[in-house]
Amino acid sequence: MPQSAPVSAALDPAAIFPFPLDDFQLEAIDALNQGHSVVVSAPTGSGKTLVGEYAIYRALAHGQKVFYTTPLKALSNQKLRDFRAQFGADKVGLLTGDLSLNREAQVVVMTTEIFRNMLYAEVDGGDDPLEGVEAVVLDECHYMNDSQRGTVWEESIIHCPPPVQLVALSATVANAGQLTDWIERVHGPTRLVFSDHRPVPLAFSFCSAKGLHPLLNEEGTGLHPNCKVWRAPKGSHRKGPKTPKPPQPEAPPLGFVVAQMAEREMLPAIYFIFSRRGCDKGVKELGKANLVTPAEQARIKARLDAFVAATPEAVREGGHAEALLRGIAAHHAGVLPAWKELIEELFQQGLIKVVFATETLAAGINMPARTTVISALSKRTERGHRALMGSEFLQMAGRAGRRGLDSQGYVVTVQSRFEGVREAGQLATAPADPLVSQFTPSYGMVLNLLQRYDLAKAKELVERSFGRYLATLDLAEDEARIAQLMQQLEGLEDGSGEVPWDDFEDYEKQRGHLREERRILRILQQQAEETLAHELTLALQFASEGTLVSLKAPQLRGRVTPAVIVEKVKGPGQFPLLLCLTDDNVWLLLPCGAVVALHAELSCLQVGQVEAPELRHAGELRHGDQASGGLALAVAHMASRHDMVTPQYDLAGEVQAHAQLVHDLEEQLELHPAHRWGDRRQLKKHRRRMEELQLEIDERQRLLHFRSNRHWDTFLALIEVLRFFGALAGADGLEPTVVGRTVAALRGDNELWLGLALMSGHLDELDPPQLAAVFEAISTEVNRPDLWCGYPQPPAAEEALHDLRGLRRELERQQERAKVTFPLWWEPELTGLVHAWAKGASWSDVIANTSLDEGDVVRILRRTVDLLAQVPYCEAISEQLRTKARAALKAINRFPVCEIEDLLASGNGQLDPATERPQA
Repeated sequence: MPQSAPVSAALDPAAIFPFPLDDFQLEAIDALNQGHSVVVSAPTGSGKTLVGEYAIYRALAHGQKVFYTTPLKALSNQKLRDFRAQFGADKVGLLTGDLSLNREAQVVVMTTEIFRNMLYAEVDGGDDPLEGVEAVVLDECHYMNDSQRGTVWEESIIHCPPPVQLVALSATVANAGQLTDWIERVHGPTRLVFSDHRPVPLAFSFCSAKGLHPLLNEEGTGLHPNCKVWRAPKGSHRKGPKTPKPPQPEAPPLGFVVAQMAEREMLPAIYFIFSRRGCDKGVKELGKANLVTPAEQARIKARLDAFVAATPEAVREGGHAEALLRGIAAHHAGVLPAWKELIEELFQQGLIKVVFATETLAAGINMPARTTVISALSKRTERGHRALMGSEFLQMAGRAGRRGLDSQGYVVTVQSRFEGVREAGQLATAPADPLVSQFTPSYGMVLNLLQRYDLAKAKELVERSFGRYLATLDLAEDEARIAQLMQQLEGLEDGSGEVPWDDFEDYEKQRGHLREERRILRILQQQAEETLAHELTLALQFASEGTLVSLKAPQLRGRVTPAVIVEKVKGPGQFPLLLCLTDDNVWLLLPCGAVVALHAELSCLQVGQVEAPELRHAGELRHGDQASGGLALAVAHMASRHDMVTPQYDLAGEVQAHAQLVHDLEEQLELHPAHRWGDRRQLKKHRRRMEELQLEIDERQRLLHFRSNRHWDTFLALIEVLRFFGALAGADGLEPTVVGRTVAALRGDNELWLGLALMSGHLDELDPPQLAAVFEAISTEVNRPDLWCGYPQPPAAEEALHDLRGLRRELERQQERAKVTFPLWWEPELTGLVHAWAKGASWSDVIANTSLDEGDVVRILRRTVDLLAQVPYCEAISEQLRTKARAALKAINRFPVCEIEDLLASGNGQLDPATERPQA
């Protein structure tokens, strides 16, 4: 392993770079020359990459090597092209999951994931993958925030040997100091080089339907004085279903925004739209607009003709080639990688004037523009609609302003249905977000660590994560808070004197019992009421006019009211409405359901002499007059002699028995000693406060334990699952078996699922195209509700997947038991498509037979290629399966699934993607 370069071996930057360097670049170079690792945190486009380039020049001068890592394969390919031009093709190599290009070169470009895999690879005698490596550049280090792949950066930093210098290049983040401090703890001396200076300053504008205007004031601290913050018109917030939230002012048409920029010479521009469909629609919306000169058009045409001649199947249909000739393009994940690279190349040459792109373009690809347009300040995600984060906005805005070409970069925010000038101003002045940890132990990590270390050392390595470091920063504060709460609890316990809490609790228990019995009494009353209501309704059909009843209705304010039936009126249903007169001389027209007691045993009253009012609707009420007053008095007289205010349901035996139980409990409670204590409410409050404090202490202690130990708890849970499936055995149950070593050699979202499927024997009889089809089904996921595939599932692949179902269910059960969540991909809908491509179907046929975009199909096939490439290096997999996996890989990995560079390099020998060593 090389020692860090001494100061005397420094190179003079002036001799390498033909332009003066910025202070932060010189500071970073000085740190490297002193043997330190560095974290360079600076705005996008400020020249961070130059520090990585200096590390390469220095290593070349020392006869040493540099690994240059990037988050994306597309970015690796771009760096390969750039570095070949800069340092010479013979000095630069590339490593990907299935390909090695000049891997013995002094500068090797790879994804960070490949570097992490290399660090896990067993170091055999004399075959150290990092031998002669002086520095490792971690480009786009802020990718640590990526929820799916962020853990790769942490693992790479934890396992990288201390003598190797790390050059971490990050966009501006809020906690670069914490990142630097953590790297220093787990790796070695590290210096933070921070810069907020942009070589090309940014001007922020806002575009509404009225035109393009400055967004910020001269200081850049708030909105420009001329900005009018839109407010909803008065009365637009009236409540009610017919008045939704008022819309923002009308959004400007896309062509209008581009025309405004063209007038002000703000092109070329990257126009960010957060959906693929939106990007393609943007190309169409510009119609026949031509943004290039005849000379530029001729250059585009020459390059496009060469592209068509070399790779006709990669030309994007639907008018995109014609739009390219007018300087307009779309760039997103649904586009073929080869077409995207053509767009990037033409854009870098200044020939494309507007590229509509999703935010993935903001992630490191070298495509600076004079202007970036951010079409919306919120976006749809799997968890719903949310506002952009400060770092996302900064990343996109940072693409504006080309160093050496522009004196100023422009960022244009656009009025949308959801946001206006206020939200644009908030984001434009927002600070960057902090880096968080995405570190998560996986099956592969557990097995790789246990192959090399004992459990204590494995724990030490797991607890070196950035997540654990961030948690420890808060631990002291949390522990102090817990101590403070415990002190408060002790004070309350001392202050509660001689209160016999057992008696108090018994009293509270009895009160709770009484409450419950009262609740049951209410339910019994309700049930009796419902049963009786049905019986009464039937009886009322036969009751004659003059019959006395007891009523309960909202119009009577809850009082059970004596009344007499004067007339029966035909109702809307099968039962009549009753026109009644109450003891208070009030006429009411009510349904039969309002009667709670029917007094058939009492004499009927004479009602024929009274003239009833004409009431038409149920619930209608009218006060009686002198004529009806006599009848009302007769009702009142009967009510005074007989019980007409107890609803009949309260007379049900069960209800009466329960009412007696409630009465007895009330008497018992009054005799309890605690009933005569002083201020029971105050005591209860005191007791509740003590319980609340105890609960808060328990919850904080649980959270503290979780934050301190969650990664290690996950690690231990994974060990249990691995033991169940025979991947770990031995006296202590910690020794990887042949099954474990096979799973450890794999890389994927769930290495155990992949390994168990491969070792199951269910795939051994498949031919190469069928094998590729099953590999797709178990290693990829497509989150598309409109997924459609015109090719039927191959029967043999369908049968193999059917055989794997039981294994998948068992793994799912074990993961649930261990409370761990790792995906068990299952995507059989596309097996027919992969099978057809592996059997030689043309690219145009494959795309015509699916609802997926071309870029999606390439991504799925590349995931399949990645898994197929790993099979030959797995220990417990049959020779038959290895041979077929090689054949399937060859059948699938043809253009446009593989890239042009891959085709040119296909004769250079294959590598084991887990260890990055040549195949034996």
